[in-house]
Amino acid sequence: MAETDRDQRTEQPTVKRLAEAFKDGQFAQSPDVGIAVGLATTFCLLLFAVPGTASRIADLGAFIFGHLDRLEINEVSATRGFQNGLSLVGSLVFPFVGVAVAAGVIAGGLQTGFRLTPKVLDLKWDRLDPTNGVKRLISMQVLVRFGIDLLKLVALSAILYGAIRRILDDPIFYTPVDVMHVGGFINDTTLYVIIRIALAAAVIAVISYSYQWRKTRRDLMMTREEVKQERKNAEIDPKVKSAQRALARRLLQRQMLNAVPTADVVVTNPTHFAVALKYERGQDRAPVVLAKGRDVFARRIKEIAAKNEVPMVENKPVARALFKYGQVGKEIPAQLYQAVAEILGFVYRTHRYYFHRLKARRLGHSA
Repeated sequence: MAETDRDQRTEQPTVKRLAEAFKDGQFAQSPDVGIAVGLATTFCLLLFAVPGTASRIADLGAFIFGHLDRLEINEVSATRGFQNGLSLVGSLVFPFVGVAVAAGVIAGGLQTGFRLTPKVLDLKWDRLDPTNGVKRLISMQVLVRFGIDLLKLVALSAILYGAIRRILDDPIFYTPVDVMHVGGFINDTTLYVIIRIALAAAVIAVISYSYQWRKTRRDLMMTREEVKQERKNAEIDPKVKSAQRALARRLLQRQMLNAVPTADVVVTNPTHFAVALKYERGQDRAPVVLAKGRDVFARRIKEIAAKNEVPMVENKPVARALFKYGQVGKEIPAQLYQAVAEILGFVYRTHRYYFHRLKARRLGHSA
């Protein structure tokens, strides 16, 4: 069935489809881009900023060791030495911290076009579903991720092997050398390794991002009917569309209010939210949301519930969660099963008279 659906998606995604997907956080993104940008900025920092700091450390060391005979250890000199040391540490650490922050912003901006996607932060219950988790574990995405990680390992191994061979050929290992050569050796070796890792990371980032871009575009492909419908909707006058939405909203509210008398329970906030639930054994796999509302509409739901003697239970966190994550006509999220089961168990024990009549009421309502 999924293959048939995919075969029908032959049209490239429209601008509107891409914009909506972007708002939902569905766009090409790869953590390897952040790694590549971070390594590149670190290399630039080592190349241009660190030498100046290293020169300061060398001058300070030369001054200290050159004046040991005149150096007095007291409260003033100790304080000054601590301040100088703290300044040196700060000059080494803060550039790297700033570079890390800048690299994160640049990497994210390159992939999002420097646009915000706040919906990505919303809690999505389907991500917590173990079934979806198992599907993700055996998906093509996991295999591609494994291949990219394997490529990283091979590249890093090759770079380290080349670096070790180069290091072992240096005179520092088999002949006396000048102290200045040691500093140059460390600097050259560090730059040698980092520049090659940065280049390898850039190549891997291009491969990873290209795959994610193609996958995202493929996932957003549309059928011809969807493209036609989108064009048709775009041609409708905005005022007409607004009126249609308002009419649909009123119809939905009317349907919800008509369904309240057949609810098992109404969970309230108590004043701001109200959610009506029903659960028929043998028919529903889990409790279903019949109606939900806030403020004025919540009061209307409670008025109808009171008129029809529908049990009402005050539970602020559950009412808020049901209103936010529950969808009218659908089962409640799995994460709320336990809380709702306790509420239903309570009303089943305390309102037995109501449930004796509820079955007949539902039959009459469906008729």
